[in-house]
This record gives sequence, C-alpha cells and structure tokens, in this order.
Amino acid sequence: MPGTNDYTHAYSGARVLITGGMGFIGSNLAHRLVELDAQVTLVDSLIPIYGGNQRNIAGIEHRVRVNIADVRDEYSMNYLVQGQDYLFNLAGQTSHLDSMTDPYTDLEINCRAQLSILEACRKHNPNLKLVYASTRQIYGKPDYLPVDERHLLHPVDVNGVNKMAGEWYHILYNNVYSIRACALRLTNTYGPRMRVKDARQTFLGIWIKRLIDEEPIQVFGDGSQIRDFNYVDDVVEAMLLAGASPAADGGIFNLGSDETINLRDLAALLVEINGGGSFEIVPFPPDRKVIDIGDYYADYRMIQGRLGWRPKVSLREGLRRTLEFYRREREYYW
Repeated sequence: MPGTNDYTHAYSGARVLITGGMGFIGSNLAHRLVELDAQVTLVDSLIPIYGGNQRNIAGIEHRVRVNIADVRDEYSMNYLVQGQDYLFNLAGQTSHLDSMTDPYTDLEINCRAQLSILEACRKHNPNLKLVYASTRQIYGKPDYLPVDERHLLHPVDVNGVNKMAGEWYHILYNNVYSIRACALRLTNTYGPRMRVKDARQTFLGIWIKRLIDEEPIQVFGDGSQIRDFNYVDDVVEAMLLAGASPAADGGIFNLGSDETINLRDLAALLVEINGGGSFEIVPFPPDRKVIDIGDYYADYRMIQGRLGWRPKVSLREGLRRTLEFYRREREYYW
C-alpha cells in the first residue's frame, strides 16, 4: 500500500491540468505541484463571483501556465486535456444559495461541463488520471453520524443534486470507458487563498473577514450544529495521493477529521486565537434555514485504509495559519 510519502516522485516532470486552478483549493494544489517539479497548467474562467483570484498564484506565476477558459467551453477542454498525465477537476459552482436562485447556471457548470470534460478525456486523452472534487453536500441531512460512504444520498439543494451527478459521471466513465477517475467528498475545507469576501465558498471565510474587520461573527441558529474541518494542505495531500495511487481508481472517498466542533465553540475558538473579537448568535435567514443540514461529520476510514491518508493539521493550528495569512494579504482578498 502506498504510504503518504511515496507519491512525490509520481509528479516530478508530470504534466498536470487543474480546472478551477486559480481558485482556493486549485491554487494551493498548484503551489504544492510546483514544489514537486510538475509542469502545471491552470484553467480558470476568473468569473468574479467564483473563487478565482490572480493573487492565489503569487510566487509561482512564472512556473505555471494559465489558460483563461471556461470549463463549459468544449473546444478549450478538448485542446487542454491533450498530453496531460493528471487532471484535477476542481472547477465548480460552490454556492448553495446561488444554486437555488439560479439553478440553470449550476446545472451548466456542475453537470454539463463535467460531462464535456470527461468527453474531452475519452476522445483526446483516455490515459490520464482524473481526480474529482466532490462534496459532503450530496449526503444532505445525515441519517447517522459519522457519515460513511454507504450513507444514502439525499441532497437538500440544487447544488448537491448537480454535484452528485458530476461525481457519478466520473465513476461511470471510469467503469465504462476505463478512464481512471476517482472522487473525494470534501467536508468544510479552509485555509489561505479561500474566498472571504462573502459566504459563497464557506462560512468560515466571512467569519475570518469579520473578525479581522473587528465586526462580530454571526453564528446562525443556536450554534449547536456540529461540523468537521480540513485544512487545505491536508486536502491537497489527499488529492495528490489519490492521483498517484492505482488503489483509488473508481473509488469514492470521504475526507474528514478526528476533531469535531459545534459552531458556537468554533466562533469562540477563533476569537481566542485572534486575541480579541466577538460573536453573536442570530436567527437563521429563511433562505439558509431550509437548506441547513444540522450536524455533520464524516467517517474517513476508507481513504485512510486504502491510501494511508489522514489529516495532520489540527483545527487550532490551521485557524492560526489562516488568520495570519489574511492579516498579511488582506488587500488582495477583501
């Protein structure tokens, strides 16, 4: 079984394509791949309401190729997949609220575009390895905790339904066309380079922005909702392991953490690490209440058993690094 350190040689000199490459997770992945001497191409539409940010590749801009293209454009994708060894497919619309107000755009990006990426691979490069960023959102409101991969899927919003379809297209193409693909169901991912100007990517972003702006963090509901969190470096590690390991092909894996925390305690922890600030408990906005999933934390034993992955960065340490990053980089992300 591959250990956590054995994947690094797999990427040295390899040609790697990252869709959503200027976004939060994509850019962190790019930084790591550059360290591993990979030849990295980033595809991003840089549409303002999504996560792409030029600042995300500061320090590596001369060592990566950037292609401003939309994954919905089949012609671009047909060209871009050619000659690549790995494709990390992270392009997506992540806002649950946007998916409810504009379901067709969500459908285009999270379903149709996924299909055109897979078709591009089938026709122009069936030998690459594909890692798809899926989401815990497709489980919906948990029937039991921790949630394992056998848990029924009953998403509570349009985004969840479309992400579910996107994930299954990848597994289908793996099973039918032998395009080596796997999916990682991400939980709350946080860290440097995430979008913080609003809650489109994660509520933690807007919490951190408010904290640094000396405004109270707003905790919806009663703050008792339990969650698990992964620091972005741990997620990047999981993706690289999944990409390099044949044991991942055709698999669907939860990511998760050994630490769980309710949102009230999380807000208090952030204030403590920040050395000041405050939070307030406020009623759920009606549009959020209907898609809230209550408590959620994952069972990640499958990826641990098969690929040897487990998170290394503690919540306290991850939050500390994140706050430090945004204090320093504030002007580029506000």
